Amino acid sequence: MKRRHLLLSLAVVLPLAARAITPQLKAGVFEPAQPAPEFTLKGSDGAELKLARFKGKLVLLVFGFTNCPEVCPTTLATLAQARKDLGADAADVQVVYVTVDPERDDVTRIRKYLGAFDASFIGGTDTPDTLAAMRKRYGVVAEKIAPKQGNAYGMNHSTSVWLIDRTGKLRGMMPYGHEAKDFVHDLRLLLASK
Repeated sequence: MKRRHLLLSLAVVLPLAARAITPQLKAGVFEPAQPAPEFTLKGSDGAELKLARFKGKLVLLVFGFTNCPEVCPTTLATLAQARKDLGADAADVQVVYVTVDPERDDVTRIRKYLGAFDASFIGGTDTPDTLAAMRKRYGVVAEKIAPKQGNAYGMNHSTSVWLIDRTGKLRGMMPYGHEAKDFVHDLRLLLASK
């Protein structure tokens, strides 16, 4: 009788313990993980920008524009802090920033903009049609906002960060507003997974 109670107790406790030991991502999770759509853009580093370039690394994919007043600089500063907090593991993490404003964001402008946050960040641009097709594959929304009284136009756009694992699969999507420590948490989990 005691053995049966012990076995029943273990049957209940072990699954709960396994869940407690295996922390979950703070980002929204793609279940099952699916291949991230490939793309080919003009890279701010002078090379062709393709997801395949970063196989073996984690990729944090961000969409934005260099004239963004708040969301983009906040996100990029957060990702720069997360890379600092990762220490040596940051070498296995690549931030890719794709413009939603190709009219103003050429590779030179993007390179200068990203350099203010982290010299390792790589940006991408291309024709409006190429970028629109990429956004569609990732489910990203971007629309121009009419200028107010002579000001430059703005852009409304999706603000989440896509987490792509070492094998090129979409693993998560982190909504805007998360702190660097949340990215570090998820990146460490993904770096540890095979």
